Amino acid sequence: MSEITLDLRDRPKAQAYAELDQHVRAVLEGVSDPIAAMATVSCLVHHAFGHLWTGFYRVVEPGALLRVGPYQGTLGCLEIAFGRGVCGTAAAEGRTVVVEDVHAFPGHIACDGRSLSEIVVPVYDAAGTLLAVFDVDSEHRATFDDDDRAGLERILAWFREAPALAAL
Repeated sequence: MSEITLDLRDRPKAQAYAELDQHVRAVLEGVSDPIAAMATVSCLVHHAFGHLWTGFYRVVEPGALLRVGPYQGTLGCLEIAFGRGVCGTAAAEGRTVVVEDVHAFPGHIACDGRSLSEIVVPVYDAAGTLLAVFDVDSEHRATFDDDDRAGLERILAWFREAPALAAL
């Protein structure tokens, strides 16, 4: 198992995400605890790219409520309703949401006023049940693009592919 955090900011995004995906899978080899996996993914993505906030909002009431899970960064919002803000929208619609300017997103929730752009990716288990959303905030506008979407979706597919994840 590799327990090193990578700094991938000097690489092209597609290459960085490919390296990070391999690293995440090596570190999580044999892990069946989704909270431990969420903590690890948050740490590795956060340090690989130096983001403002990186972490999970777990589904605690299906179709209704997300609660902050493992993350890296400043204090996060504790709970977010489905359909509210970027995280709630991604959860309700079951799709990745990329926001170039959070101030232009209707109903954006400002957990940290320094956040200027955001990407939120739904996280599913092997049965196709929404476990969480993965939220990444940047203090720069237009930080996230299709390379981030594809890279994060591939990394987070680990939760769908992991054998026998223990219940949250």
